[in-house]
Amino acid sequence: MGIREYLKTKKLIADGAFGTYFSQINNTNETISERANLTNPELVLRIHSEYIKSGARLIRTNTFAANTRILGGTAAERDEIIRSGYRLAWEAVNRSGCKVFVAADIGPIPEDLHSEPAEIMDEYLRICDCFLECGAEVFVFETFPNVNYIKKIVKYIKEKNKDAFIITQFCINRYGYTKSGISASRLFAKAGSIEEIDAVGFNCGIGPSHLYQVLKKMKFETGKYVSAMPNSSYPEMLQDRMVYLDNIQYFGEKMQSISELGVSILGGCCGTTPLYIEETMKRIDFSPVDIGKMHMDREKTEPEAAVNNKFYRKLLNGEKVIAVELDPPYDAKVEKIMECANILKAGNVDILTFADSPMGRGRVDSILMSAKVGNEVGIPVMPHIACRDKNVIAMRAGILGGYINNIRNLLIVTGDPIPSGDRDETTSVFDFNSVKLMEFVKEMNVEHFSEEPIVYGGALNHGRANIDKEIERMQKKIEAGASYFLTQPIFSDEDVDRIHYIKSRVDTKILCGIMPLISYRNASFIKNEIAGIHVPKEIVDRYSPDMTREEGEATGVAIAREVMAKLGDVADGFYFMLPFNRVHLVEGMLKNEQKSRL
Repeated sequence: MGIREYLKTKKLIADGAFGTYFSQINNTNETISERANLTNPELVLRIHSEYIKSGARLIRTNTFAANTRILGGTAAERDEIIRSGYRLAWEAVNRSGCKVFVAADIGPIPEDLHSEPAEIMDEYLRICDCFLECGAEVFVFETFPNVNYIKKIVKYIKEKNKDAFIITQFCINRYGYTKSGISASRLFAKAGSIEEIDAVGFNCGIGPSHLYQVLKKMKFETGKYVSAMPNSSYPEMLQDRMVYLDNIQYFGEKMQSISELGVSILGGCCGTTPLYIEETMKRIDFSPVDIGKMHMDREKTEPEAAVNNKFYRKLLNGEKVIAVELDPPYDAKVEKIMECANILKAGNVDILTFADSPMGRGRVDSILMSAKVGNEVGIPVMPHIACRDKNVIAMRAGILGGYINNIRNLLIVTGDPIPSGDRDETTSVFDFNSVKLMEFVKEMNVEHFSEEPIVYGGALNHGRANIDKEIERMQKKIEAGASYFLTQPIFSDEDVDRIHYIKSRVDTKILCGIMPLISYRNASFIKNEIAGIHVPKEIVDRYSPDMTREEGEATGVAIAREVMAKLGDVADGFYFMLPFNRVHLVEGMLKNEQKSRL
C-alpha cells in the first residue's frame, strides 16, 4: 500500500523532532545531527526506532540541514550524508517490522545578500537527485518561508518520478505569518495551486495552541492533504541551551483538536520527542479526510495601483512629476525643514522625499519625518527605506506605522554602508537587499493594504560600469513590484546617453536626478568624496574658489537646466537633490517649465 492509498483509509502519524531530540540525548559536542549519519549511525537508528515504536508511520530522514552551506563541506560530503541518512531510516523501518513510510527531508538552504538564486536552486536540485538515486518516493520540504524555490523543485521531482508524494510545509509565527510577511492562508492557497504538491502544511516556529488557532480560521479548499507538525512549545534559554517545556499531555490534547479540523498528517517539530508522538497517537480519531470534497480556494490577487495616489496617477498619465529630496535633521529641530516643505507645497512640487540616514549617519527617521510633513503640510511624501538598519520585525512595524500615517509611496534602497570608523559601535543588519524588501512590501500590499496599496520605486545607478547588469537588476526590481526609478545626479552627456539607452530597453518610469552644485568646494567634494556620483572635470571647472554664494548658485542652476534640456522627453520627471535644503534653487531650475510651479 502506497502513501496515497494509506491516507484514503486513515490519518498518518509522522515522527517528531530529530535535531532537538538528538541534542537532548547526544553525549558529544556535535551540534549538527546530520553529521551523525556518518559519525554515530547507531544513535540515528535509535532515534528513528523510538519514533516508530511510539506509533509514527512516517519518519523523516536525518537530512534537514544536509546542504553545503550548513555542513560547510563539499557536495560529495553532503551526498554521502544524505545517502547514509536515507539508508539508516530504512534500516530502522526494516528492523521494526512495521509498515512505515520514509520521507526525504529537505530544509531551506540559508541565503544572504550575496547569494545567487541560481546557485541555491542548483543545490536543491542536486539534493533531490541524490534522494531520487536512493529510491526516495516521499519528500518533505519543511520550514520554508515561501514557495519561491518550491515551484521549480517539485516540478523537477515529478518529472523524474511522476508517482512521488510531496509534502510542503512552511514556518509561521504565532500570528500566522512567515518571516517574509506572507499569511498562512495565502501561502496555503499558493502552495495548494501548485499541481505537483500533494500535501501542504505548517511546522516549526509555532506551538500547538497557536497553530490550532491559525488553522481554525483557514479553509482547506485546495484539494490537497493538510499536515501539521508544530513545536512542543516556545523555547527559553537556560544556561546557553534552548529548552522546551515538558508538556506532553497538553501537546496531545491540542493535536487532537488540530486533527479534528481536517488535518491528515500529524507530527511534531522542535522540542517534541517519541513521547509526544505516542500521546498524539492515543488521542486522535484516525478516520480519513476526504479531500475529494475540497475545492480550490481562490488565491488573493495583487492589488491594482491606488487610484487615490495623486503622485503616481500623474506619473502614469505621462505628466512630468517633480520630486524634491529634503534631508531630515541630525537633531530634534524641525522648524527649518517644515518651512522648506511649506514653500515647496506652495510651488506645486508633486512629492517630497526624505533620505534614510544617508552615508550611515543617523538622522531623524525617514518614515517619522515623512509622516509629520505629510500630515501637517498636506503634501505627498516618499520616505527612503534602507535595508541597513532594521531587521524583519522592525521593518514590518515601520511600514505599518507609516501606512496608518497616510504614507503611500516609498523609495526602497539597500542603503549606504556604515562608516568604517563607527563599525565597532554600530552594526549593519541587512536582513534584506532592495529586491527582497520590495518583495516583502509586495506581500504586505496583498495582505494588509489591498484597498490602497503602497506604490514603491527603486534606485537606478546609471553610472555602473556594466550598464546591462544594471538593467538586469532593474528588471528584478520591476518583477518585485517597483513602479518607478530615481537616478543618481546626472551631469555629463555620457550620463544622458546612458539614460536614453536604459529607457530604450526597459519599460518603466524614470525620475532623473538633478543636483545643483552650489560652489567650487561643493562640486569638488561631490566629485572626489561621494561614491556613485560622477561629476566631470569640466563641470567643476565652471566654478571658481572666489565665487560669491549667488554666483555659485546661479552656476549650479544653469548647469541643472542644461542637463534637464538634454534629457528632454526621456525623463518622466525630475528628482531634485538640494545641497543644504536650499529650496529656493528649485524656482530657477523650473523656470522653463511650461507650468510655473514656484
